[in-house]
Amino acid sequence: MACKLDIPLHGASVNIVRQCGSALSDVLQSKFGCVAIIEGVDLARDPTTAQQKKPTVTQEKRFTAALPSGVKVTVWKDDLTNVRADAVVNAANFKLQHWGGLALALSQAGGPQIQKECDDLITLNGDLRTGDAVVSAAGSLPCKMIIHAVGPHLSKFALKSDVSQAEPLLQKAIVSILDRVKEKRLKTVAIPAISSGLFNFPLPLCADTIVSTVKHYYENSSQGHLPEEILLVNNDEPSVREMERACRSILTSQPPTKTYSMAAAAAKNPATTVQIGNVLLTLKSGKIEEQQTDVIVNTASPDRDLSIGLISKALLKKAGVGLQNELNIALHQKYVTITKGYSLQCKEVYHTFCTEARENLFHSVLECLWLVGSSHHTSIAFPAIGTGGLRFSKKEVAQIMSDAVADFAMKFPKMLDIHFVIFPSDKDTFKAFEEAIRSLQQKASHLSFTQAAFEHRDYFRDSKPPAPQISLSGCSEESTREAERWLCGILQSSGSITVRNNFIQHFGEQELRQLSRLTKKGVLVEECFEKGHADITVRGGSFEDVAVAGLQVEAMLCNIQREFVGEEERAMLPPSTQNVTFVRKSVDVSSDIFSDRSSVFRKEMLHILKLEKVENRTLRLMFEEKKKQLQCCTQKKMFQRIPAQFCEMVSHIGFHTEYAPPADPAYGEGIYFAGTVRKAMEVWKEKSEEYLYFVEAQVLTGNSTLGIPGLILPPALETNPQMMYDSVSGGPDISVIFSGYQALPMYIITCRLV
Repeated sequence: MACKLDIPLHGASVNIVRQCGSALSDVLQSKFGCVAIIEGVDLARDPTTAQQKKPTVTQEKRFTAALPSGVKVTVWKDDLTNVRADAVVNAANFKLQHWGGLALALSQAGGPQIQKECDDLITLNGDLRTGDAVVSAAGSLPCKMIIHAVGPHLSKFALKSDVSQAEPLLQKAIVSILDRVKEKRLKTVAIPAISSGLFNFPLPLCADTIVSTVKHYYENSSQGHLPEEILLVNNDEPSVREMERACRSILTSQPPTKTYSMAAAAAKNPATTVQIGNVLLTLKSGKIEEQQTDVIVNTASPDRDLSIGLISKALLKKAGVGLQNELNIALHQKYVTITKGYSLQCKEVYHTFCTEARENLFHSVLECLWLVGSSHHTSIAFPAIGTGGLRFSKKEVAQIMSDAVADFAMKFPKMLDIHFVIFPSDKDTFKAFEEAIRSLQQKASHLSFTQAAFEHRDYFRDSKPPAPQISLSGCSEESTREAERWLCGILQSSGSITVRNNFIQHFGEQELRQLSRLTKKGVLVEECFEKGHADITVRGGSFEDVAVAGLQVEAMLCNIQREFVGEEERAMLPPSTQNVTFVRKSVDVSSDIFSDRSSVFRKEMLHILKLEKVENRTLRLMFEEKKKQLQCCTQKKMFQRIPAQFCEMVSHIGFHTEYAPPADPAYGEGIYFAGTVRKAMEVWKEKSEEYLYFVEAQVLTGNSTLGIPGLILPPALETNPQMMYDSVSGGPDISVIFSGYQALPMYIITCRLV
């Protein structure tokens, strides 16, 4: 159940947040999955911190295919400044001035030599023309060179004829890029969705044009140099999805004419899509029950009867009776009740119960958006709420819902797709929403929705400046309360902060330099590793300096952990696999699975608040492979107690020693498991916490022997020194393994002490 908390800021805490608000938001998201909105505080901009911050986009392959010529085409979600290709492509302007968007990001990441070389190119050869592409050095970027390509530039309100005239120019730009690849004999090149961002070329048509041009080029080129791989790389979800769609359509032998007609239809009215910060709002004609977004919003009657109302009826018919049955017993929040999607093509349905008060419509839409934002969902579809039984005017509903999206978008730091879906025959409602979104586009254009948008939040709604506070939105009460407790501990510390996390052992040269800079500011930073536990204590200096330094240490750890997850995921996957997918499904409290575990935990004075089943096909395959390797037919049900921040990681990449070192590693430096809940409470003697988190796992102990302190691998067999034991033990209820693939996470169990 999602939860939102407001934490007021006073005195020194305002200054702490002002100095490191961005890092604070990142830590709260990484550790607890909470979105933090900072209000009433003018955040300081520290250019050195910005330069040191590592990319937060997790590398993810979405598609791969081989053209008949042998050239591989792949679609990636990634930060282009971090791609290790022979060349990356920059969406350039005529004078190669890197003022904004991707060009600025590449220039800043690569250093001043990139702009200097580009200035020299223009001085020597003159301005570029649309469709041209030139090559420069890459500075300190991880690629070898940059190909600067000039795509067509459209106005925000371009006509269909303007788009048609621009399409051949985009094709020309892609051909120029591929010509440079041939000239330089490059093996790999990373191409973004050129012209679709600041240059306003319709994204669906942009994707189709790029993919079809690449396909045509290598079908018809003379068999000279051929690259090994064309990477289509973007860091925003809408562009990645469109590239994947275009590749699946065009590179799987389907006629491209259908794709172009679809893209042209989508591009027919550019006013139906608006980008506000990281949020993409799209207006479309369609049936709400047929949407394939993560979340579909329903407008339901106050008595929860889904047979009342056109939208509820349509969703019920498509989803099945399970939707009604769950809605009858689901817990209601202030404006929204959440159920599963059943036979709908979504993961969840958000049921809203609006009244005749107009402000309730605004807050209902806003609550839906924050619930999505605090979850792992990336898309949501709304119908026109209130135009039916409530008889709100179409224009009024369109304006209120658009204002709610704008309010949300200017505060939300992540990527999100929002769809307004209007029934096909309801032309008047579509027109009203079209006008509202066109107005929103003009405001977005006026503000440019860079940092200026966040400094002018009152542009959309008249209000007094907010009091300093942090609003926390989490996907559950437990995660939000954990985040609040941690945050208050940082902001109210007594001049000393200790960060305990075994990922400290992964600190490299860059992190150590950052710690060294903290000490130069008068803060004392002490590292300690004792009994298998790593920690950093920050003290000395002023109270504010200690808190800021502590937050910077936490931010470094979050970056390290993101890199660790990425590396482990790549190691787990064969080259043809796109990414590791997993889900955590809540187990019904009335089920036998829940009641069986509840009775076991109750004996240890623990009340189960939530039981989640972990489903991760990749981890299961690795586990089964390990079972064959060890020739082990039996597996034990065992428990591990872990901090809240590692629940997601264990579901994603399995078990690692860094998550849960025991209070006393008396049997080796491996991954510990307890045979009972009572023994788990003994092995992990953490300080008093409001919530406790356990992982129930299936563990392959195989051929085991008694462990001793200091073991980093199982000892050799007495009978055959060339072979090792599979695990070690610490008695009947403690097992220690040295490969995470010997354990498979089955359930995440969230408890509270009775």
